[in-house]
Amino acid sequence: MRELLRKNIANLTPYSCARNDFTGEAQVYLDANENWQDFVEKTNANRYPDPLSVAVRKQVEAVLGLPFPKTVLGNGSDELIDNLFRCFCEPGKDSVLLMPPTYGAYKVFADINDVRVSTVSLTPSFQIDFPALSEFLHHEKENRSREGRLKLLFICSPNNPSGNAFPLDEVKQICELFDGIIVVDEAYYDFSEKESAVKLLDSYPNVVVLRTLSKCWGLASARVGIAVAHEEIVSVFRSMKYPYNIGTPSQELALKALSHASEVERGLRLIKEERERLGEELKPLACVQTVFPSDANFFLVRVTDALAIYHYLAGLGIIVRNRSKELHCENCLRITVGSREENDRLLSALSAYKER
Repeated sequence: MRELLRKNIANLTPYSCARNDFTGEAQVYLDANENWQDFVEKTNANRYPDPLSVAVRKQVEAVLGLPFPKTVLGNGSDELIDNLFRCFCEPGKDSVLLMPPTYGAYKVFADINDVRVSTVSLTPSFQIDFPALSEFLHHEKENRSREGRLKLLFICSPNNPSGNAFPLDEVKQICELFDGIIVVDEAYYDFSEKESAVKLLDSYPNVVVLRTLSKCWGLASARVGIAVAHEEIVSVFRSMKYPYNIGTPSQELALKALSHASEVERGLRLIKEERERLGEELKPLACVQTVFPSDANFFLVRVTDALAIYHYLAGLGIIVRNRSKELHCENCLRITVGSREENDRLLSALSAYKER
């Protein structure tokens, strides 16, 4: 781990905020330069939040089964992704490996942090190309220098935009091939039947699993991401993250959602039922060519003319995502599974669509 970390991060003396120095209950708080006045009638809005989100992480362990000592929360998964680059990648020297088509923010954060991006593309059916991946990683290891090396490898599973999840044994194969940090982004894990890479943490301390409360848990506005990793990596994350990165309102929303697990489970079943129905009803439509299998709460759908259909639907107040510029996604729309009423409205509009 010391070899993989940036030297300045490995030697960092963390900032200690007021809520790090005192963690109990008191009647008078005069330590954090807060304003004692409440102008918005919101309990504790004038007080800094728990910097370690302890109550939320305890609920995450109780409800999601993610071990408390191995979790750290971020302002959405995006903060955690950015922190991975800042922890491990020396700007202008190190590199990251992506397998496109995949989540576009990985490359954006690499560019922001001045980290070179290498790619091994998925196959046209959106599967991992193991011969190409193995050859690339072998070549990289043979030719790495002291000036820089491949530090991060991202696996998005279920993958965005294709929607398919990768079997755990395939993720394990990659763990056997690569000696850097393997990041498994499981933002859409709840919608899948595949096993989580969290099961690999004890055997592979270089694995980091990302989860989020934005999707299945319905908290996209709260920005609560979860990293699950070996305690040593979690300790580094805590040392260099923003001191108060998850606000009290977001922590309260997370606790409330996690206390309604049975309702969320029912909602998840509804989404899966609608996913099955929507997928079947999209297939026979004249403008639809392929509905790719999905383990997420969306479909990648190849249509006859993605741009024209996108604008046609937008004109009817229905917004989907045109992914045609992504690798292997020519004339593809990404369509989220909505409510039954929303899906019916989409299906009706596509049924009435006439090629121009």
